[in-house]
Amino acid sequence: MEKSAEGKIDLIAFDIDGTLTRSKQPIEPYMVDLLCELLDRYKVAVISGAGFSQFKWQILDHLSCSFDRLNKLYLLPADGTLFCYGDKWQCDSDKPLSIEEKVRIRRAFENIFEAVGLERPDKIYGEQVEDRGAQLNFSAFGQDAPIELKESWDPDNKKRVRMVEVLKQSLSDFSIRIGGTTSIEVTRQGVDKAYGLNKLIDRTGIKKEKILYIGDKLFKGGNDEPALIMGLESRAVQGPEETKKVIQEFLG
Repeated sequence: MEKSAEGKIDLIAFDIDGTLTRSKQPIEPYMVDLLCELLDRYKVAVISGAGFSQFKWQILDHLSCSFDRLNKLYLLPADGTLFCYGDKWQCDSDKPLSIEEKVRIRRAFENIFEAVGLERPDKIYGEQVEDRGAQLNFSAFGQDAPIELKESWDPDNKKRVRMVEVLKQSLSDFSIRIGGTTSIEVTRQGVDKAYGLNKLIDRTGIKKEKILYIGDKLFKGGNDEPALIMGLESRAVQGPEETKKVIQEFLG
C-alpha cells in the first residue's frame, strides 16, 4: 500500500475497541507513543460507537502528544453524531434520539436473549442499554462487564448476528449493527460510521481516496463495514497488536 509520502494517504482513521484497545480498556502506553509519532506525519481520526466520556478515559486522558500534534486529531464519538476537534475538544453534536424512539429500542431488547434461544446472563454489570444521545448501545453483560467475560462470549459474532436479525423485525426503520466485543448499536436509519466518515471528509476537505480506515469489524454486519461500502482503503485487524504492526508500516 502506498504511503503519504507517495501522495496516497493523508489521514488514518481508527476504531477503538478491538483496534486501538481491548474492549473498554485504556489505551496502552506503546499505542500512545505510536499515535503521537503517527500525528507527526498524518492526520488521524478516531471513530467509534462509544460516547465522548468513554473516548476521554479510554484515549484522551492518556495522550501525551504536543498541542501541534493534537490539532491534527479528530474524534467522532457515537459514530460521528459528535464531531470533536481542537486542543480544547469542542464538539458539534447531532439531534439525539427522541424519548419515543428510545423507548421503542429498549423494548426491542427486553426479550432478545429468549428470542434467539440464548440464556439470559445471571449478572449484569452496569447499564445493559446505554443512552449515547443519537445512539443506544446494548451490551450483553452490561457496559462494565469484565473483559475476560466479554471476550469469551461471542468471539465469532454469531450470537449477535442472530440478535440483529430479530431486532430488524421490530426496528426496521433504524440502523442496527454489531459493535464492540458484546455490543449492538442502534441509531436512526443512515447513521453509521459512513455517516461519521463522510462528515469527516466534509469538515477536513480530505478526499476519501486519501483516507485509510483500520478496524476489527469490517465484515458484513459489523460496525466498521460502512467504511468498506463507501470505498475507503481499509485494513482489518484482530486487536491492538495487529494495529501496532499496521502503524509501524506507515512509520517505516
